[in-house]
Amino acid sequence: MFLHNINPVLLELGPFQIRYYGLFYALGFVIAYFLIYYLAKRKEIDITKDDVADLMLYSIIGVVLGSRLVYVFVYNPLFYLQNPLDVFAVWNGGLSFHGGLIGAIVASYLFSKKKKIHFYDLADLAVIPVVLGLALGRLGNLMNGELFGRITNVGWCIDYSTNQYIGDIPDGCRHPSQIYASFKNLAIFAVLWVIKDKKLPRGFLFWSFVTMYGLFRTIVELFRQPDPQIGFIFNYFTMGQLLSIPLFLIGGYMLFRLYREKN
Repeated sequence: MFLHNINPVLLELGPFQIRYYGLFYALGFVIAYFLIYYLAKRKEIDITKDDVADLMLYSIIGVVLGSRLVYVFVYNPLFYLQNPLDVFAVWNGGLSFHGGLIGAIVASYLFSKKKKIHFYDLADLAVIPVVLGLALGRLGNLMNGELFGRITNVGWCIDYSTNQYIGDIPDGCRHPSQIYASFKNLAIFAVLWVIKDKKLPRGFLFWSFVTMYGLFRTIVELFRQPDPQIGFIFNYFTMGQLLSIPLFLIGGYMLFRLYREKN
């Protein structure tokens, strides 16, 4: 058993706070910048460092807007209707991966059109650092003491009972679902990294990411406590599962199409 009593604020200067959550995401974007440029050169894609910087700007805007809007309107609409200013408090958490994915796709598509780069060429590069950034983001959730797991008696469970930084302290010892999710993303990253240099059809890496994420997220949700304002849907499913199952099905279908077109 592990006691969770982590202060999510790394540094506080008056009203200004630096949180682990924000730092992990910032680190993810920095890694993405260098990794995308590195992979683009290996694939001989005509993209400069300035182009990558522009792509990162597009992506940051798309991810933040998409992930926040979906979280606000899907996960907790009543709260934000009553507290509209909190919509902008992204440093407190509350970002939806599924919304971020939509935002990133739209941003990348617009960028690819502007730079006349095939969308799949760009997407196949981007998903590799993206999933690594997601692994870091889940560690930020752990620091925040949010997205905790369901009650369990496994030896590596997390006890939040002494945490003075969490508003609503969960009872019992909980699965470290944030760590499970981080490992899940690292596993996807490892697979994509291994196959990245193989002769694959355009879009294969992108749809592999979508398929694996949809499958693994659905499994990890079995250990994560559902959002309290939503609870279980149909007495069994979490919102994360209902949003992830379509990713697995669509991704699997697109991989089948790519395989069939290649052969």
